[in-house]
Amino acid sequence: MTSAGSRVRNFSIVAHIDHGKSTLADRFLLLTQAISPREFHEQFLDDMELERERGITIKARAVRILYRDHPLNLIDTPGHIDFTYEVRKSLAACEGVILLVDATQGVQAQTMTNFYLTLERDLTIIPVVSKIDLPNAEPDRVRSELVELTGCRSEEVILTSAKTGQGIEAVLDAVLERVPPPKGDPGAPLKALIFDSRYDTYQGVIAYLRVFDGKLQAGDKIRLMQEEKEYEVEEVGIFNPHPHKVPSLTVGEVGYLAANIREVKRVKIGDTVTLSTRPTSEALPGYQEMKPMVFAGFYPINQKDFTALREAIEKLRLNDSSFQYEPETSASLGFGYRCGFLGLLHMDVIRERLEREFQLELLITAPNVVYRVTKTNREVLELDNPTQLPPPQEIDKLEEPFIAANLIIPAKSLGAVMQLCQDRRGVYKSTEYLDSNRAVLAYELPFAEVLVDFHDKIKSLTSGYGSLNYDFIGYRSASLVKLDVLINGEPVDALSTIVVRDQAYYRGKTLVEKLKDVIPRQLFEVVVQAAIGSKIIARDSIRPLKKNVTGKCYGGDITRKRKLWEKQKEGKKRMKRIGKVDLPQEAFISVLKLGE
Repeated sequence: MTSAGSRVRNFSIVAHIDHGKSTLADRFLLLTQAISPREFHEQFLDDMELERERGITIKARAVRILYRDHPLNLIDTPGHIDFTYEVRKSLAACEGVILLVDATQGVQAQTMTNFYLTLERDLTIIPVVSKIDLPNAEPDRVRSELVELTGCRSEEVILTSAKTGQGIEAVLDAVLERVPPPKGDPGAPLKALIFDSRYDTYQGVIAYLRVFDGKLQAGDKIRLMQEEKEYEVEEVGIFNPHPHKVPSLTVGEVGYLAANIREVKRVKIGDTVTLSTRPTSEALPGYQEMKPMVFAGFYPINQKDFTALREAIEKLRLNDSSFQYEPETSASLGFGYRCGFLGLLHMDVIRERLEREFQLELLITAPNVVYRVTKTNREVLELDNPTQLPPPQEIDKLEEPFIAANLIIPAKSLGAVMQLCQDRRGVYKSTEYLDSNRAVLAYELPFAEVLVDFHDKIKSLTSGYGSLNYDFIGYRSASLVKLDVLINGEPVDALSTIVVRDQAYYRGKTLVEKLKDVIPRQLFEVVVQAAIGSKIIARDSIRPLKKNVTGKCYGGDITRKRKLWEKQKEGKKRMKRIGKVDLPQEAFISVLKLGE
C-alpha cells in the first residue's frame, strides 16, 4: 500500500572515493535553497572537522530538501572501502540511488561494489557521470562503461558537473520520475528503522530513523524492540540540513527522535522502534552484523585517563556500530581496550576522533588480523591478539584470513601489480580487460599482507589510477609463528606479532634494527632482541648516554680517573637492573613497516 505521503522520495548518492558525491550534495542544497549562499561552504554535509581536513566522507548524512513541492530525503554516503557498512545502512532507508562515476576515471572497484549492493536491495538506479567540465574528461567512454555495468539505456545516463551546475536539475527530475514513492500504511502500528544515532549531553541518545509504517509524534510511548525498553518521545524532527523540530513523522519520512535515553548501549543500529501501546507484530530485518577485520590495542598514556577513554569509546560506538571493543590488560602498558575495525583508515579515524573530540593522549599497538587456531584437543579459538597464541605443542592447525581482491588498473601496469601480488603471497585467479587500456585483475591474498601499505603501493605502481576492492572469503591454513620482542630481557607483549615462518628471521632482524633507531638512548645500555619461543633470532643494543665524570680532573695520577670510570660503570649496571625503558609511539609503528 502506498502512503498518503507519496510525494516523498528517499534516495542515496553512492560512488567510488573522490568521485564527487559531497560536491553533488552541496549543489542540491544550493539549488533547492536548503541553505543560502552566505552559509554555504564546500563539503557542507561533512560536518566533522576530520572529514573536511581529509576531504573524505566518513559518516553518512541525511538531509531533507524540497524540489518542485516534493520532499526529497537525500543521504550522502562515504566512498572508501572501510566505510561500506555506512553505505549498507543508508541503502536500507532508500528506494533509489544515484550511482555517480567520475568522467576522468570511469568505473572503479568501489563503483562495482556499490552497484551490487543496490541490486541486492532491488533499488532504482540513476546512473550519473560527474566532473564533465574537466579538461581530461571522457564522458562518452564513461557513459558506455555505465551502460555495460548497469544494463541501462545510453539516454538514461545523465552527464553533470557539480562545479558549473550543468545537469543538476536533470538529476533531481530523474529522482522524481524514476524513484518510486515509499510504500507503507500510515494507519498501521508504528514501524521505524534506526539507521544511525549520536549522543547529546542535554537530550541523551538521539536516534536517526526512517518510518516504514504508522506515525510518530512527541508524547508517544515507544519501545525499542531489541532491548524491549520503553521511553516517552520528547521531540521528533527532520534535517534540512540542520535539525528542525516537526509535529510528527509519517510513512517514508526520515528524521530523528529524542526520548531522554541516557544509556548509550540501549540504542542499537538496525533496531525497530514501535509504540508500546500498539506494537507491531514483527521487527524490521535490520542489518547484518559487521565483523571487524583489524584489531589494535588502545591505551591511555596516562593511566588516570582510563575511565575517560571508556566513556569516549562508548559514545563513539553509538555512532559507529561496526567499531567493537573489549577491555584488556598489558604487562607493559597497563589497562586499555582491544578495539576492532573494518580497516586501517577506519582505525585511524577512530584514533583521531578520540584524540580530538575527547582530548585523550593514546598509545596504539600495531594492528593485526584475526587468526584461527585449532588446538590438539579440537578446541577452536579466534585470536585478535598475538599474545593469546597457545604454546606450539598445543596447536594442531593455525589459519589466517584470506580475501578475494579485485584490482582495476591500467593495462601497462599489469606486470608490476602482478609482481606485487605474488610478493604478498597472492594466488592468481584471472585477468579481464574492460577496454584496451584497463584490466580487472583478480587475486586471493592473505589479509595480513594487504593490511598496511598494499593500497598505497597499488596507487604508486599505477600512477594513482589503480583501485582496489576486496571481500573476506574465509580462513586458510598457513605456517605461522609468534615473533616476540624483548627489551633488556623483558618481553614487551604489545610488540608481539604473528609472521610467516619463512620470513621470521628477516622480519625479526629488520624489527630489531628499526627499534634500535626509534628507542631513545638511556643512561644505561638497552638490549633489543627478537625471539621465537625461547630462541633468540636477532639482537642489537643501544649505547648508553655517557657523562664525562673525569671532566673536573686536571692532571694527576691516571688511577684517580680509573676509579671514577669504575664507579660510573657500577652505577650503570645497577640502573640497567632497575631501570625502565620508555617506548615511543614510533616503536609500535615500526612493527607495521616490516614489509618495506
